Amino acid sequence: MTDDADATARLLDRFLAELRALDPVALWVHGSLAGGDYQEGRSDLDLIAVLEDPVPLATIRSLVRLHRRLRADEPLAVKLHCSYMTPDTMAGDERSYITWAHNVLMKRPVTPVTRRELHAFGLVMHGKPPEDLLPPVQDRELKAFVVRDQKEFWRPAVDKARLWEQDVWVDLGMVTFARATVTLREGRLISKGEALDLLSGLGAPLDLVEDVRRRRYGDPAPHSDAWPSRRAELTRGYLGPAIDGLVTAYDGFTRA
Repeated sequence: MTDDADATARLLDRFLAELRALDPVALWVHGSLAGGDYQEGRSDLDLIAVLEDPVPLATIRSLVRLHRRLRADEPLAVKLHCSYMTPDTMAGDERSYITWAHNVLMKRPVTPVTRRELHAFGLVMHGKPPEDLLPPVQDRELKAFVVRDQKEFWRPAVDKARLWEQDVWVDLGMVTFARATVTLREGRLISKGEALDLLSGLGAPLDLVEDVRRRRYGDPAPHSDAWPSRRAELTRGYLGPAIDGLVTAYDGFTRA
């Protein structure tokens, strides 16, 4: 086992050990780590914990202290994101759950994509498996969510020029579009690595794809001062029409 793998395993083991004080029903891993495309220090650590309902305020405060301790002691903890579900509410896809992400406590839904990941390849760190607690995601529900996400979140974001000078928007926007395309065409989920391999075949500019690939899998090359603005133009020029075409082709999934 590599030192990087040791660091990741050590963080997850400590997280579970401290979470046990709250008597969790289950702890699951999804995302890149569960799907086999994890890049230490670059990938997020995506977790779902299941706690008994209701979750009292004292428990929420304990969760905040837990995450802050980890952040202070473990460098990788800045990448650890966890949503806290409860068994009695798992059938409600639109419900928002207490979530620790990006070093703050928030509420957000556990999306159909995450739910499908958990059923398809989620890892069980503790307790019951997803199939014992989490209703399955039907193909139409999954595809409807993917279309809405492209139409209502990503397409309006393309019009906000300043966002696309940031690495994170370029990386996620490009990869998410490719993954959405495959899910809508074939009904399956793919990794970020697979998405990057497909982007050139979907008409994406090659230098843009390689820019994203280097950040995830290699050493980002130095760039000129003009590159962020040029990259933003390339990304927006590609994603706008590409998303429009995808949404037009599959918008029927958003209508019952």
